[in-house]
Amino acid sequence: MGGHHAASGAAAWVAVASTGPYTLGWYPLDPTGILIGGMATAGTALVCDWDHRSSTVAHSLPPLSNAIARGIETASGGHRQGTHSVLGAAGFVLLAGVAAQVQMETPWGLLSVGAGLLCMFLINIAAKALKLFPKSGFISNWIFALVMAGLVTVYAPHQWTWLPMSMLIGVVVHIVGDLITTGGVPLLWPLVIRPPKLLRKVPLLRNVWRPNGALSLPLLGRAGSKREWLVLIPVSAYAMVGLTVAGWAIAQNQWPRVVAAAAAWIGPWFG
Repeated sequence: MGGHHAASGAAAWVAVASTGPYTLGWYPLDPTGILIGGMATAGTALVCDWDHRSSTVAHSLPPLSNAIARGIETASGGHRQGTHSVLGAAGFVLLAGVAAQVQMETPWGLLSVGAGLLCMFLINIAAKALKLFPKSGFISNWIFALVMAGLVTVYAPHQWTWLPMSMLIGVVVHIVGDLITTGGVPLLWPLVIRPPKLLRKVPLLRNVWRPNGALSLPLLGRAGSKREWLVLIPVSAYAMVGLTVAGWAIAQNQWPRVVAAAAAWIGPWFG
């Protein structure tokens, strides 16, 4: 399910980028990096499904997102084909790496223009999958996307590697999520390696390695099953707690500046 993919991506980012209790801390970042990266990774965990013109991703920022979806669908061979493979994952990470290095030096400092533009889509995709926007209309989508793009452009972590790392984590989480449902994924696309006939006769392995080359370990059953919900509820809670803690830390750091700026603006009015 789209919302579950987004929550899984955010949770994975919190685990990797945070250094607090119950985290891995493999790629430690400050609270701003955790919050921005978490929102971005919720989106990167959905880009694999940009291969279907009727998907939630395709309708995130119409009409531009629809046109991109049609192009990806054609290039990848259809839904759950190229974008759900090792090759597709590498392509997405390469795209993020290129975008992350598009930066601009200005009087206000170094701006991450490429990261902002890419995250305009990523964060909006996640918001759409999490049903933060109404199904009809797209003006609110674009307003939110442009605001998020501006925030990422200004406040993105200085090390450019965070964006390809976010893309890698999100895409891997998505592919693993589809791998453990009954749909399966063609990891070696465009190669189609069929299982030996002997394996096709083994009941337990018949649906694990399929004649079309797709692999499936259906631990969660069908997408949207009760088992999926039972697993993803605590995962979603973990992501929410991690991002909330990061947001609170940012608020504590920025609050004195906000108060000082407000006092400087209001003070002259009261003498």
